Amino acid sequence: MTIGEAARASGVSAKMIRYYEEIGLIPAAGRTGAGYRVYGPREVHLLRFIRRARDLGFSVEAIRDLLGLWQDRERHSADVKRLALAHVAELRGRIRAMEEMAGTLETLAASCHGDDRPDCPILDDLSGRGRG
Repeated sequence: MTIGEAARASGVSAKMIRYYEEIGLIPAAGRTGAGYRVYGPREVHLLRFIRRARDLGFSVEAIRDLLGLWQDRERHSADVKRLALAHVAELRGRIRAMEEMAGTLETLAASCHGDDRPDCPILDDLSGRGRG
């Protein structure tokens, strides 16, 4: 199948497929005599794996590690679990940071009169004037 067909079948854009090939995340596709990339079911399966891992927020490097484990029949599931739990911890840290940001913005918005006056505690905070 062509790169467009592989993109449709996998849910990964043609641009990202080319990028994954460029960085070595997936092997370079075979080529037709005219130079067009050619993909088969194996490559589409690999691309679906990558898409699902990206949907779960894994970095490209973590996906590289997961692909290595997926393709290693001698792997230990403990290694896969370790990667997944490390990612969960990272996600939870990001969630905490975002909750803190939201809380700060809510506090600033609550202290803003939101009227015709020019004074604004939100802008004061952003400019550094609102913090002691």
